[in-house]
Amino acid sequence: MSNLKPEEEVARLMQLAEDVMKRATSRGAEVAEVRARSGSELTVKVRMGETEILEEAAHRSIGMRVMKQKRVALTSTSDLSPEGLERFIADALELVDISQEDAFAGPADDEAIMKGPPQDLDLYDERTGDVTAAQALIIAKRGETAARDADSRISNSDGATYSRSYGCFAMALSAGFRGGYAGSMSSLSVVPVAEDAGGKKRRGFYYTAKRFREDLEDAEAVGKQAAKRTIRKLGARKVNTQEAPVIFDPDAARSILGLFASCAMGSAFWRKSTYLLGREGEIVTSPLLTIDDDPLMPRGLGSRPFDGEGIECAPRTIVDKGRLTTILCDSYSARKLGRKSTASASRSAGGGVGASTSNYILRPTGERASDIIRGTVSGLYVTEMMGFGFNPVTGDFSRGASGFWVDRGELAFPVNEVTISLNLDDLLKRIDAVGNDLEIKSSTASPTIRVSKMTIAGSSE
Repeated sequence: MSNLKPEEEVARLMQLAEDVMKRATSRGAEVAEVRARSGSELTVKVRMGETEILEEAAHRSIGMRVMKQKRVALTSTSDLSPEGLERFIADALELVDISQEDAFAGPADDEAIMKGPPQDLDLYDERTGDVTAAQALIIAKRGETAARDADSRISNSDGATYSRSYGCFAMALSAGFRGGYAGSMSSLSVVPVAEDAGGKKRRGFYYTAKRFREDLEDAEAVGKQAAKRTIRKLGARKVNTQEAPVIFDPDAARSILGLFASCAMGSAFWRKSTYLLGREGEIVTSPLLTIDDDPLMPRGLGSRPFDGEGIECAPRTIVDKGRLTTILCDSYSARKLGRKSTASASRSAGGGVGASTSNYILRPTGERASDIIRGTVSGLYVTEMMGFGFNPVTGDFSRGASGFWVDRGELAFPVNEVTISLNLDDLLKRIDAVGNDLEIKSSTASPTIRVSKMTIAGSSE
């Protein structure tokens, strides 16, 4: 991104997007939708105090979707020279003429297009770009050093990574929409390694990620927490195969919530690739669950004032006390399903459009996570899951897991090399406790949850 102020950079990108859009429509495109963006990313990684990765890059690119007689073409380029833009437009018009027709293709409905200025969601931290590569390395080293110094049993490290990114984009649609804004994000993760009996390596991790640098956790605190999570894995063992309650910590629960989100999308419905098909308005989870998709959360990592088709965004409740009330749709999936867009379109750098979540959040309750553990006589507390064992059509779920065994309300010993399984439909309906420990460090977030009973496959002894 240039040294211009964000609002100036957005204006410059808007001029570029408008120019390309007008040139495409003047040469035969019935619809032209252009997204121009610029930005900068920095990623550094240190391992055992030494620099392992240092990558910094700036980018400026443009993507376009054109339509003609129900045909659609997508093109993108980072060559913004006059010759590059001319070739970019010509390629789009050539592609659209040879594309196949799609009866459901088209822009967002005119009446749905946002008319006023976008809401300011406080998504850009002007201090993000002040972090130089040298400063980023210092931050990462502070995090890793704190982890290594926290306990003598920390013998190695998979590194500490600091990343920051910031950028602007502008979108010009032939339907009349014009809009853009700036955004930023910073993050730090630390992954210590401890030596266990038999030479086994135990890895833990902890991370912090926010729109604003000032909201990040301190590097030393991140390192110490990562070390704590690593050390507590020492002595991990299997448990006998059985059915028992399973508690998911917020990171593991977030993964479960993400699986449900993928099944509650318009694209999954029209493709008939979800176990939720035909169940809108029905009870699909425990009544303890209320799930929101909130694109207007200030400083939210998934926030956006308007969607990728220029429709003004609004918070939506996906699940209301167990009942499926909303599925997220862009205009295409909405047409396929005979309904209206939920302003959930996301537009890629290459011009492609599809529905996506924004800030997908499981609402917390007033119950403390510690009380959920204390109220569990015997069961598994999951902190990590491995593998990709999920079938969205049937809902069948089976993944490797590690964490701790709960005995009479206490974390008794670490557990690894087990598999947990249950159909996702039953899993969500069996949730009998939701904690109050919601912490939003990503665009999908959940507090601690407990499932009353799952199959835990471990040792046969």
